[in-house]
Amino acid sequence: MGPMTIDRRGLADFLRRSRDRVRPQDAGLTPGPRRRTPGLRREEVAGLAGMSADYYIRLEQARGPQPSPQMLAALARALRLDNDERDHLHLLAGHRPPAGPVAGDHVSPGLLHLLDQLETTPAQVLSDLGDVLAQNAMARVLLGGVCTVSEHGRNVVWRWFADPEARTAYPAEEHAHYSRLHVADLRAAFGRRSGDPAATRLVERLRGASEEFAELWERHEVGVRRQTRMRVAHPVIGPVDLDCQVLLAPEGEQRLVLFTPPPGTDTGERLALLRVVGGEQFAPTS
Repeated sequence: MGPMTIDRRGLADFLRRSRDRVRPQDAGLTPGPRRRTPGLRREEVAGLAGMSADYYIRLEQARGPQPSPQMLAALARALRLDNDERDHLHLLAGHRPPAGPVAGDHVSPGLLHLLDQLETTPAQVLSDLGDVLAQNAMARVLLGGVCTVSEHGRNVVWRWFADPEARTAYPAEEHAHYSRLHVADLRAAFGRRSGDPAATRLVERLRGASEEFAELWERHEVGVRRQTRMRVAHPVIGPVDLDCQVLLAPEGEQRLVLFTPPPGTDTGERLALLRVVGGEQFAPTS
């Protein structure tokens, strides 16, 4: 990360939208019959955070002094932010959250060795922006090899929103859910990188290429993906359910994604078949 600077417009937008998402009763307040806003009032947030209403209003108007980490912690509690949203709030305000140094796109030899050892489990390493940095053989036959594609072509978020073919392997009724997951995860990375050119370039290209992405981006939802369930329609073994376990590096910029069989399903047998069939593609030719 370079020098930290406050993003006043981003901070104001995030505060407003976070305030709208908190129900008064969740904050221990009585909604009242004449409430015109679906969430908290500005004065209520200020009271819960122990600051003056004028100070908080200036923050939502993208003006006033830079809030201190202590003030941000109070705002995070008042707005019921989770850890990802709290870190995002600190970054928008120009402060580093409690996180380690950035990892970059270099995959360590140890992690590459681990990928190769997972012979029966599809696994891949992604950057926090969604770039596929490395895959093992099982992941390549299950999801397709994209690590050799340059720039945004290897990015799972770009492919999801800019390439209609990327969605054909997933149930149509789940597309909207996956879209929100992709955008919320990218929003967290975008805030964490704080002006990084690669992150800015990716977001601007996505906003220009996809109205759906642009609309979801404006919601300012934040959430790092850690564990999800997905269904993939594979051309050889048919539809399979998979548990996606995401193991984050301490600095949060790389994650190891494991695709494992959910209990009580036949996914394990299907993956075993895929390993046999797919192994033929990786066998040396004479």
